[in-house]
Amino acid sequence: MQAFSLAWPAGGSPSGTLQLLSLAWLAGLLAGVQRPRQGLWLGASFALSWLAGTFWWLFISMHTYGGLPAPLAVLAVLGLAAFLGVYYAAAAALYVRWRERLRGAWSRSLLFATLWTLAELLRGQMFTGFPWGAGGYAQVDGLARWLAPWVGVYGVGALVAWAAAGLAEAVSLLGARRKTRQGRLAPWGGCLVGGLVWAALALVPAPEWSASSAPLAVRLLQGNIPQDEKFQAGSGVPMALKWYGDQLMAHDSALVVAPETALPLLPQQLPAGYWADLLARYGVAAQADGAGATAQAALLGIPLGTAAQGYTNSVVGLKPGERSLYQYDKHHLVPFGEFIPPLFHWFVALMDIPLGDFNAGALGQASMDWQGQRLAPNICYEDLFGEELGRRFLVPEQAPTVLVNFSNIGWFGDSVAIDQHLHISRLRALEFARPMVRATNTGATALIDHRGQVQQQLPPVTRGVLQGTVQGRGLSAEQGGWGITPYAWWVSRWGLWPLWALAGLVLAGLLRPSARR
Repeated sequence: MQAFSLAWPAGGSPSGTLQLLSLAWLAGLLAGVQRPRQGLWLGASFALSWLAGTFWWLFISMHTYGGLPAPLAVLAVLGLAAFLGVYYAAAAALYVRWRERLRGAWSRSLLFATLWTLAELLRGQMFTGFPWGAGGYAQVDGLARWLAPWVGVYGVGALVAWAAAGLAEAVSLLGARRKTRQGRLAPWGGCLVGGLVWAALALVPAPEWSASSAPLAVRLLQGNIPQDEKFQAGSGVPMALKWYGDQLMAHDSALVVAPETALPLLPQQLPAGYWADLLARYGVAAQADGAGATAQAALLGIPLGTAAQGYTNSVVGLKPGERSLYQYDKHHLVPFGEFIPPLFHWFVALMDIPLGDFNAGALGQASMDWQGQRLAPNICYEDLFGEELGRRFLVPEQAPTVLVNFSNIGWFGDSVAIDQHLHISRLRALEFARPMVRATNTGATALIDHRGQVQQQLPPVTRGVLQGTVQGRGLSAEQGGWGITPYAWWVSRWGLWPLWALAGLVLAGLLRPSARR
């Protein structure tokens, strides 16, 4: 239930209600056991099922495209899910150990939410972090979505976990037929009132944290190059060069965006004249007076570097009148896919995956200025890390007006990974009150507005071009607006430390002697 809540397999829609109910079910099961060891196994079972059911599609990348034998690929997925599930197993065991020491349903619910949030934070940050499938993403269309601009995805997940544990407590108390005493409202009644207040707040229109900036006509390219051919010199490489080259040379929008590694060769490896023709098409290195300049610009994914200096998974920006290219280098690399962790070279050697060891770019790189917009690239699963994207919002006057995601999740076939990644981008747009433009190889190529709503989208696993207009958002003294969301303000300064500190303080307060029975 928890895995399906992130993106239902038939249709790909998220379900905040299903996520809440599944977490409440776990809290109810934990409330029925007495020994921490039982809680440990319940938490481990829940986490293993949830996480393996969420990113099972890693099997496709390792077996179908990487050539890893199927049994080993299955074990690798289960091993990763079990490893990441340790945090939740520990949280469940501690909840069982401490639950009966606390007074009242509200304190016990808060204990569950705090421990669960600490587990989510650990999964999202330890060992480079892999927070794919965090519970808060299921709420992108749910009643808790209004909290995202205030507290981010982890804060949303924490409050839903509190509500889930409160629901479990209410059901338990109602089942036991406990009555109100001395005219006080029973805990289950308080939970009902809290739920109604939450639902009412969700209906209140959200503040406009940012003001509209100039619209920008965009053209998003989805090449649908088969992943098993993408880096093959005799098939996928010439296919990509021909199709993306034609689209980049012919477009008539203000901005064209091609996905991650759309050009799968280094610039120095491209056919003779190919790179020079692109630079000339966009007026790069034109004279200062603008001679030869055009009214179009491009952002495209391409690997950069040399054997001596190392390689980067990058985005380059081509725009008229510039003597140098805009360059963004991916900062948060994918373990095993883009860098090899220590002691795991043997595992990577079992698979046939090219370009497997990149250098990381700096955190908080500059945006590309174009036609009144500040375009901030992020590559592949970098949009999972809102605390890293948030570094660009430290100075509101220089904050991005449009976020741009470049992805190639063709590694995972026509799976639910496409829908899950779309909802991750939607949650980022909601957190920062910025539109997110997504250009991908196989999907989901889409235009997402600053409220996290998909405005246009190409069908997945098809070749096509999405033309539309993105309405940038930013700080405007004339139009008013806050410029950035509360979440963007605090996460740009302190990262996720406020959540760590708050969770620690709540836990310390709950476990102080005077708070116990």
